[in-house]
Amino acid sequence: MSRRAFGLAVVFGLWAASCTSAAPLAKPSASGSTSLSSSPSPHSGPAVFRADIPAQARPVAGGCVSTQAYRGPVPAWLDEADGQNTPKGLPYVIARPATAAAFIFGYPLRAGHPDSPSNKILWVVRTPREGGPLDIEAHPKASSGPVLRETRPADSGPGEIYPDGLDVPAAGCWHFSLRWRTGSAELDLLYVSGR
Repeated sequence: MSRRAFGLAVVFGLWAASCTSAAPLAKPSASGSTSLSSSPSPHSGPAVFRADIPAQARPVAGGCVSTQAYRGPVPAWLDEADGQNTPKGLPYVIARPATAAAFIFGYPLRAGHPDSPSNKILWVVRTPREGGPLDIEAHPKASSGPVLRETRPADSGPGEIYPDGLDVPAAGCWHFSLRWRTGSAELDLLYVSGR
């Protein structure tokens, strides 16, 4: 095979591989960050957002199902979305798709109604709130109920943030569905026993 034919075969092979629908779930990039999904494609319909977890961020023990908590540097998009007001040293979780994140105060979250510290989550959304609320729905990962619902107003800043303190009645993994005017996302959070 000539060099030119070999080169064309390699280019065609790379092009064909890029057209598949499978998206890598944890692929290191050249910048040292980890991607939770592929980048947007002009031919794939809606944009698929990349999480871009910095390589220096470290996984935190006690993750839940498909959602890993991290501590350390945050993705650039998250720093921008929270108005460059990132809480320092707190664990954070990136939703799927990577259009929302949660900073967890008083990690780990605790079932019931803990007092000191109370459960506090700072939700950050990647797309503009446009003055709309954040609708939150949660249920145990292992079952469809009980379902907890709440709505948080877009009355905090800077950035696209919603402070929250959602308590759940029982320990375990809880699945959260988030919806706001310009987007939606899902993630799982672990609540442990104890007050």
